[in-house]
Amino acid sequence: MSDPLRWADTDRETLRAELPEALVLLPVGATEQHGPHLATGTDALLAHTVTERAAALADAPRRLILAPPLPFGSSDHHLPFGGTLSLTPETFLAVLLDLARSIAAQGGRRLVVVNGHGGNTGICQAFAQAAAVRHDLSVGYFDYWRFAEAAAPGHAGEFETALVLAVRPELVRKPKSRPDPPPLPAVDRVDLQATSVWRSIDGYTDHPARATEENGRRWLDGIVDAAAAAFVELARTL
Repeated sequence: MSDPLRWADTDRETLRAELPEALVLLPVGATEQHGPHLATGTDALLAHTVTERAAALADAPRRLILAPPLPFGSSDHHLPFGGTLSLTPETFLAVLLDLARSIAAQGGRRLVVVNGHGGNTGICQAFAQAAAVRHDLSVGYFDYWRFAEAAAPGHAGEFETALVLAVRPELVRKPKSRPDPPPLPAVDRVDLQATSVWRSIDGYTDHPARATEENGRRWLDGIVDAAAAAFVELARTL
C-alpha cells in the first residue's frame, strides 16, 4: 500500500478520492502539567509520535490518513497545578464527535483514535460508541500505553519521562529524586477518581529520576511495532 497521507498536507480532491476506502488516524492528547520536569505537551507529543511512526511502519491493505493531532483533552484535575489548557469532558466529547461528523460528511468510513492522556479514556470510549451510531462510522480506539512492556505508566513518572527522553530530550529537565509518594487508593475491580490524590503526590507519580533514554527507546519501539500491527489488523477488519 502507498505511504500514509497527512491530512493537513493534502488537497481536497485527493482526500475526497481517498477517504471512502481509507483508515483515518487521529492522535489525541492533552496540554497539561507534567510535574516540574516535563513539558506540558507530553501527552500530545507521545500520541502523535506513536501514530506517525506506526503508520509509516504499517503495511496496511488500505490507505492510512494521518489527521492533525488534537493537543487538548479533558484535564480539569490538573488545573490547580498550573500549565494546563483543558476542555471539559462534555466539550472534549463534542469536539471528537464534530471531527467524526466532518470525516463522515466527506465520505470517510473508518476512524481510529490513538489516545495519549489518561483523563481522556472514558470519553474516548463513549465517543467511539456514539460516533459509530450517529455517523455510520467504524471506529477503533486505543490508549498507546496498552502496548507497553513496562508496568503501569503513571503520570509524568519514569515511563513518560523515559519516552520523552527518547523523542525530545531537550524537553526534559533533570528530575529530582524523591521518597516514595503515598500509595494511590485502590479497590479491586473499581475505578476511583479523587482530586485529593493528585495533591498528595504533587501532580506526578512514581520516580521520574529513574528514567533513561535507553529504556525509553526500547519501550517506544515496542509500542510502535505493536501499534503498527494493530493498524494493519484494523485496516483489514473495519
